[in-house]
Amino acid sequence: MWLKQLKIGDMRVTSLTDGKFRLDGGAMFGTVPKVLWTKLTPSDDLNRIALRINPLLVQTSGKNILIETGMWEGDEKFQSMFSLERDSTIFEGLRQLGLDRTDIHLVINTHLHFDHAGRNVLEGKPAFPNARYLVQKQELHDAHHRHERNRASYYTEQYVAPIEEAGLFDVLDGDTEILNGIKVVQIPGHNLGQQAVVLESEGQMLVYTADLLPTLVHAPYPYVMGYDLYPVTTLETRKRFFPEWFEKGAILAPPHDPEYAFGRLEMHPKSGFLAKPL
Repeated sequence: MWLKQLKIGDMRVTSLTDGKFRLDGGAMFGTVPKVLWTKLTPSDDLNRIALRINPLLVQTSGKNILIETGMWEGDEKFQSMFSLERDSTIFEGLRQLGLDRTDIHLVINTHLHFDHAGRNVLEGKPAFPNARYLVQKQELHDAHHRHERNRASYYTEQYVAPIEEAGLFDVLDGDTEILNGIKVVQIPGHNLGQQAVVLESEGQMLVYTADLLPTLVHAPYPYVMGYDLYPVTTLETRKRFFPEWFEKGAILAPPHDPEYAFGRLEMHPKSGFLAKPL
């Protein structure tokens, strides 16, 4: 079972999983040549690399806060395309912790792509009916105004519209403190409305990086995904935040690392940074 836990001050943090999937390796590493990225992660005969879906549960001050909800179920064609394998689910992980879907107080959607927010809804209804769902205004706009470059990433009618209809979205407009020690910060590049979640307690810091850092091996500055709509903005955002996270010794929780739930940045003379697992 994937469940991996640590403490950030007085917060208990648990990395959950919603299963495994695969995406094209070239798209995952953008302009980085295959001869380089295959040294870090092997590809299958369809050029796809193994990834995970890793939501995060934060428990503090009597609140259960879920960062990301997991991957949309899709149909048989969708599951085959992405080689989706549910070796566990976010719901099973919560049950192992003694929690039910109704015990979640807040859901933070870093963005609304199908592999991050796809479990917002279960069987057509909000999966976490007692929770408020937090999302950036820009991201909600983009989910409803799809175009040729982002259309394949959003299944708005399936897992966004039902949350709106239930009146459960709290729409944010920029960096926002959610609770004492928990804030969201804008990290544009992958898209315009993406946000990271920063936890700080008793001198410790953890950052749920969203797709600014999809896996630990993506830490070098040039390792920007081809999926990013604004790759130069991604690079600028990395150069803004990575030095700060390094200086503060932040623990990073990437959303798609297939092996490691947590890591830290280390400086590298040529590529800016590397990330080492905890």
